[in-house]
Amino acid sequence: MKTNLLSVLLLSIFFFSCETKVTTSVGADDEKIISETPTEVTYHASHEPKKANAPFSDAVQVGDLYFLSGQIGMDQSTRTLVEGGIEAETKQTLENIKAVLAHHDMDMSHVVKSLVVLDDIKDFAAFNAIYKTYLPQKPARTTFAAEALAAGAKIEIEVIAVKR
Repeated sequence: MKTNLLSVLLLSIFFFSCETKVTTSVGADDEKIISETPTEVTYHASHEPKKANAPFSDAVQVGDLYFLSGQIGMDQSTRTLVEGGIEAETKQTLENIKAVLAHHDMDMSHVVKSLVVLDDIKDFAAFNAIYKTYLPQKPARTTFAAEALAAGAKIEIEVIAVKR
């Protein structure tokens, strides 16, 4: 719940301030605005048919930025958490993120920011060992622990990616 509230708050602030300005420098302290164009926001449908009626989008696109909803270690074919603890759930979570990115013609190298929520902060080392193999470019990251994640998950990760 805390993660969702934080995400909604941050996205709201971002969306209400979305405006693209293309500028060029004309002097030491002067800027000349060439054009101002509002940035289009697209709420993408899920690539998973079973999530067609979910009350959220898997990805929201703002210009070249993609804000992905949090993913947990759920097997997308059975809609159940994978067994095997934090290691298995971390791998599945990151594979789920890869699937959403692939649906939008991107891969893990496009990730520039991640937000990680652990059910137990003692799982940090185990999660981190796997995480760094999927995201070697070292995107900005926030990690914290919260009690009682969705579906009894041990981890949830959401990311922001830039499509180049």
